[in-house]
Amino acid sequence: MKFSEMLYKRPDINAYINEIKKLTERVKNAKSYEEQLSAHKEFTVLMDKLDTMSTIAHIRNTMNTEDDFYDREKDFFDENGPLIENSTAEFYRAFVSSRYRKELEKKLGKLLFENVELMLKAIDPAIIPELQEENKLVSEYIKLIASAQLDFDGKKLNLSQLRLYMESPDRNIRKEAYKKRTEFFEENKAKLDEIYDKLVKVRTKMAKKLGFKNFVELGYIRMGRNCYGPKEVAAFREQVKKYMVPLSVKLNEKQRERLGLKKLTFIDNLLYFKDGNPKPEGTPEEIFKAGKKMYDELSVETSEFFRFMLDNELFDCLSRKGKAAGGYMTYIPDYKAPFIFANFNGTSGDIDVLTHEAGHAFNGYLAKDIEIREYRTATMETCEVHSMSMEFFTMPWMNLFFKERAEEYKYMHLASAINFIPYGCAVDEFQHEVYMNPEMTPDERKALWKRIENIYQPDLDYEDDPFFGNGGRWQAQTHIYSSPFYYIDYCLAQTCALQFRNLMVDDYKAAWEKYLGFSRKAGTMTFTELLKTSGLRSPMDEGCVRDICKECEEAIEEIKITG
Repeated sequence: MKFSEMLYKRPDINAYINEIKKLTERVKNAKSYEEQLSAHKEFTVLMDKLDTMSTIAHIRNTMNTEDDFYDREKDFFDENGPLIENSTAEFYRAFVSSRYRKELEKKLGKLLFENVELMLKAIDPAIIPELQEENKLVSEYIKLIASAQLDFDGKKLNLSQLRLYMESPDRNIRKEAYKKRTEFFEENKAKLDEIYDKLVKVRTKMAKKLGFKNFVELGYIRMGRNCYGPKEVAAFREQVKKYMVPLSVKLNEKQRERLGLKKLTFIDNLLYFKDGNPKPEGTPEEIFKAGKKMYDELSVETSEFFRFMLDNELFDCLSRKGKAAGGYMTYIPDYKAPFIFANFNGTSGDIDVLTHEAGHAFNGYLAKDIEIREYRTATMETCEVHSMSMEFFTMPWMNLFFKERAEEYKYMHLASAINFIPYGCAVDEFQHEVYMNPEMTPDERKALWKRIENIYQPDLDYEDDPFFGNGGRWQAQTHIYSSPFYYIDYCLAQTCALQFRNLMVDDYKAAWEKYLGFSRKAGTMTFTELLKTSGLRSPMDEGCVRDICKECEEAIEEIKITG
C-alpha cells in the first residue's frame, strides 16, 4: 500500500492495555507452553498494530511539524507511550518467569529471554512521570531545531538547507553561513541549556528510582547492550585516541594544503576540494532513477527492495518549511514497509541518504518475514553496520551521481568516515562524564566539551565563534538530547563498515555475501556474535582500530584525485 493511503486512527490506549492484561493473565495461568506461545503470537499482532499507528503518526508529524493534528498525536504518544511500555513489561515479566521457560527457549531462542530480562531492568511504573517528562523535553528540542528559519541568500532556510552554503568553495560565503547558524544557536542558548539540564536531571532521577548509581548503567540497558559495557567502550575510545586521531590530523593537513590555506578552521572542515565538493548532478527525480539503476545492478535482493520503496511512496526526502531536521529510517509493521525520511539539500549528503538510510531500510525489508517480533530489529550498533556498510558497497556506482568527480567523492567519503570516528567518540565520552556528574552547570558542561574535544580533535580551530567556540558544538547534535549513548554505535559500526570496505577490495562478491548474511540475521544474535559469524573483528578487540587505520591510509593514498 502507498504511504499516502495508509489510514491513521488514534488507538484506544485503554483497550490496548486491557488486551495486554488479558494476554498476561493467560500466560500466568497457562497449563502448557503451547498456550503461552499462542499468547505471545497474539501479543505480537497487537503490538504490531499499535506500532503501525504510532509510526505513521510519527512520520506525518516529522513531515510537517506545523500540522496541528499530528502535533497533537505526537503529544498523545509522548504521554501514553510509557503506559503501554509498562503494560508490555508486565506481559514480558510473566513470560520470562514461565515454568515452561526451557520449552519456550527451544522454540524462541535464549536471546529473546536475555534481552527481555535486560529491558525489564529499565521499566517500572514508578518512573512513568519521568518518562513522560523526558518525551516532552525531547519533542521540545526537536521542534526548536526544526523552527529555524534563517534569512540567507534572499531565502528562508532551515538548518539542513544552510549546509549547502557551509560547503561553498567561496570562503566568505562559508563564513557568513556559519555565522548565520551561530546566530540561531546563540539566540536559543538559554533554552538549549534549560532543556538539556532538565533532561539530565530527569534521567538521573529515573536511574536513582530504579536503584542505579547514575544514568550510565540505565542508559546502556535502554540501548539493549547485551554483550559489552562502558569498560569495553572506553577501551575502544583509547584505541581511537591512539591510532585514529593522528590519522585524522594527517588528513586535515592534506585538506589544508589542497585548499591552499595557511590555517584550516572549522568553517573549512566540510570543504574537501578548492573548487567545491562533488555534488550529485540532476534533479531529485533523476537521482532516484540513478538509485534504481544502482540497486538493480547491485543484486536481485536490492533491486526488489528499491522498487518496493519507490512503488509505495516510502521516501520523503525533499526539504521544506516546517519539516523536521535530519533523516531516519523507520518501519511500519502491519505493511512490512520500511520508510526513509530525509532532507535533500543539494550536497553529497543526498546520496548518503540513498545509501545509508537505504542500508537500514534494506535490512528492514530482509527481516520483514522474521516471525518472532523481538528478533526483527537488532541493537543499534548492528543496525548502523547495515547502513554504513551499504555506503561502501554502492561505491562502484558513484559515477551515476557524480560523473567525472566520482573519485573525488570516494576520497571525501573515506576521509570523512575516518574523521567522523574521533568526533563520535568525543560525543560518547562527554555523555559518560555528564551523567556521572549530573550536578554540572551548563557552563561546566561546555568547559568539559572543550576539554574532550581538544583530545579527539586537537587541530580544531573555531576562530572567534561565540557559541561553537565556547563549547557549544554538542548542542547541535540531536542524539545527545534524544538518544543518550546512541552515538558510539555509529563509531563501532563505522569500524565494521571499514572492515567490509577492506574485504571488498580483495573480493567484492564474497564481501557482499557476508554482508547479506549479516543483515539477514537482524537481531537473532548479539552484536559480537554477529561479527564473529560474519568473519569480522569486534572494534573493541585490541589492535582492530590500528589495523583498520593502516589499511584505510593505504586505500586513501591510492584514490586518484586531482583537486
